[in-house]
Amino acid sequence: MEEKYMRRALELAKLGIGAVNPNPLVGAVIVKDGKIIGEGYHKAYGGSHAEVNAFNNAVENVRNAHMYVTLEPCSHYGKTPPCAKAIVEKGIKKVTISMMDPNPLVSGKGIEILKNNGIEVELGLLEEESRKLNEIFIKYITTKEPFCIMKTASTLDGKIATITGDSKWVTNEKSREYVHYIRHRLSAIMVGADTVIKDNPSLTTRLKDIKGRNPVRIITDSSARIPLDSKVFKEKGRTIIATTEKASKDKLNSIKELGGEIIITPLKEDRVDLNFLMKKLGEEKIDSVLLEGGGTLNYSALRAGIVDKVMTFIAPKIIGGALAKTSVAGEGIEFMKDAINLKDINITRFDDDILIEGYLE
Repeated sequence: MEEKYMRRALELAKLGIGAVNPNPLVGAVIVKDGKIIGEGYHKAYGGSHAEVNAFNNAVENVRNAHMYVTLEPCSHYGKTPPCAKAIVEKGIKKVTISMMDPNPLVSGKGIEILKNNGIEVELGLLEEESRKLNEIFIKYITTKEPFCIMKTASTLDGKIATITGDSKWVTNEKSREYVHYIRHRLSAIMVGADTVIKDNPSLTTRLKDIKGRNPVRIITDSSARIPLDSKVFKEKGRTIIATTEKASKDKLNSIKELGGEIIITPLKEDRVDLNFLMKKLGEEKIDSVLLEGGGTLNYSALRAGIVDKVMTFIAPKIIGGALAKTSVAGEGIEFMKDAINLKDINITRFDDDILIEGYLE
């Protein structure tokens, strides 16, 4: 029975996807006499937390009730007062928490407040599910760097485009819509200059059922080569050009006049220093990046060690071509024993397409 209530809290937490970054996704359920009397979730960054919303939505007095919450209640004053203090004041009898908050400002302190005030605390119910839901928050709050997902789409024989460069479309409509859902969930999308020059993408979110959030657009462009009439400068939202000292000051000034932002990184092997860039993005409160680059950028990202997760869509098509591009290019790895391995593999079907997800070891 307890699992049922925590699963409900997890489902509520998911309703905040795309609206709370860089805060965590949190859901809360209040149960009294065997029935749910209040529910809430963290709806928006800077807004009330899940516990407070559950109290506000309660249909009867919550004193002596049992609260289920997916993340340890906060213990510090931030944009909102501490939730642990509110739980004590409301007279909750028991709190079941799925996972401890990895935020050093909280970690264990919220639980301590509850216990010191005579509230029974249970920790660890569906913890694995909660950690998966908040994998972005966990990485960001503990390292101050974004969680990075490398997304690729290829044919059965590993090609991302034909020998002429034609790539529309490798995958089916369902797969492409799911990619827009991922864009909605993550804070930023990153591509290389060649992708912008060749495809002139908008890098926006387009979803049928919900109003998607456009991610921050990040273009790695060591010499600021992308055209000033590129679509990325015409769409709403932020566009960041990550460049180097090789870029012309006049071109950078023109980009700024179009509303673009500039991050200048050191040169690393004559390219943008991706490790430096990720630190700067973290300082900008960008907690997650969807890497949708070509083979060169993908290889550089893997070499730099910035990739946390890989999502590869595979379409049941074969196009061949020794010169047809693949999702990871660069110099390549010499020996199979040195291959980059993935763990915790998950496989999902989108009609005939297959999505393989895994985490870097």
